[in-house]
Amino acid sequence: MSKKHPIISVTGSSGAGTSTVKGTFDQIFRREGIKAVSIEGDAFHRFGRMAMKAELEKRTESGDHTFSHFSYDANELAKLEDVFRTYGQTGAGETRHYVHDDEEAEKYGVPPGQFTDWAAFEDGSDLLFYEGLHGAVVNDEVNLAKYADLKIGVVPVINLEWIQKIHRDKAQRGYSTEAVTDVILRRMHDYVHCITPQFTQTDVNFQRVPVVDTSNPFIARWIPTADESLVVIRFANPRGIDFPYLTSMIHDSWMTRANSIVIPGGKMDLAMQLIFTPMVHRLVSESKRT
Repeated sequence: MSKKHPIISVTGSSGAGTSTVKGTFDQIFRREGIKAVSIEGDAFHRFGRMAMKAELEKRTESGDHTFSHFSYDANELAKLEDVFRTYGQTGAGETRHYVHDDEEAEKYGVPPGQFTDWAAFEDGSDLLFYEGLHGAVVNDEVNLAKYADLKIGVVPVINLEWIQKIHRDKAQRGYSTEAVTDVILRRMHDYVHCITPQFTQTDVNFQRVPVVDTSNPFIARWIPTADESLVVIRFANPRGIDFPYLTSMIHDSWMTRANSIVIPGGKMDLAMQLIFTPMVHRLVSESKRT
């Protein structure tokens, strides 16, 4: 990690809700006048859409039924580590964009399922913000966690995560429930071995827990609302966290362990604002003093 050029990494599975967390951070950055460079995990996929389809077919024919976007070797993790390292040292780096649909294709001038060219970050940023699948990976080849100054995990309970993914992929990408289910099954091995180990590296985890029946996520007709959920917030190091202030500011919240607080689901944005605004200020102020 680097005090001069801080990095915030938000990590979660597909359908976990990391993009919602990114929206809250964007609000903090705008309100506090902080210039952030944002990069997406999708930019570091190794294959475009058609190339990934071909690779999947190749792997399946060879007997590998677990290869997916969750897999380490489906992503340019060494490249992502280099971006983290370079930014931490110099405040410079580069990224690209994975074009998901026709709307983005019109915006970026690149067909859906392909990448834009790599482009350098704008000069003068206060911090780097990452959101994606692999922002806290530690394995035999890379250690992304050590370069991030603030690591945040977004981890709904698994049935809720599946419901969110099924509804998103059906609504936004036109997939059937059966097709999304096949993807979930293929990804399960790497969900266990590549995604979940990261949440022992994170500084703060947000886990949304529904309080309605989600026992069969594959037939759920709607996503449980925020008011039908609780959120468990776990701090790896509770030292310096003002829990009495948080419980007084967030109505109906309570502590369950010395490092954990439970809040109503509808208060998640407020909680993130209260927790992360001072953390972001601290990172930026320390960077300006070095």
